[in-house]
Amino acid sequence: QVQLVESGGGLVQPGGSLRLSCVASGSIFSIYAMGWYRQAPGKQRELVALITSGGSTSYADSVKGRFTISRDNAKNTVYLLMNSLKPDDTAVYYCNAAIRSPGDLQVWGQGTLVTVSS
Repeated sequence: QVQLVESGGGLVQPGGSLRLSCVASGSIFSIYAMGWYRQAPGKQRELVALITSGGSTSYADSVKGRFTISRDNAKNTVYLLMNSLKPDDTAVYYCNAAIRSPGDLQVWGQGTLVTVSS
């Protein structure tokens, strides 16, 4: 069994910063791409940032230049550094990973709430 656990969400003022972390644990042979998604109230879940096993990254246009995704393969961990946060960034942020366990799996974390408000 494989699970992802996120941490680092919370309340922050506009213009502030937060760093989210997501740790994968369980029977893991290797991890392919890892990503962060978010879902705001009344909206569909959307991709925020993605990082491949080789370190290539991609971002949603709405967060380019403000968010940075990174990973520590030795710790099976992916991070999302969020700077210059805006109220529109308020959402539940979910970690996702493509994992080779016995078989290939797509695994989701439980989500962590980020609220940007003064």
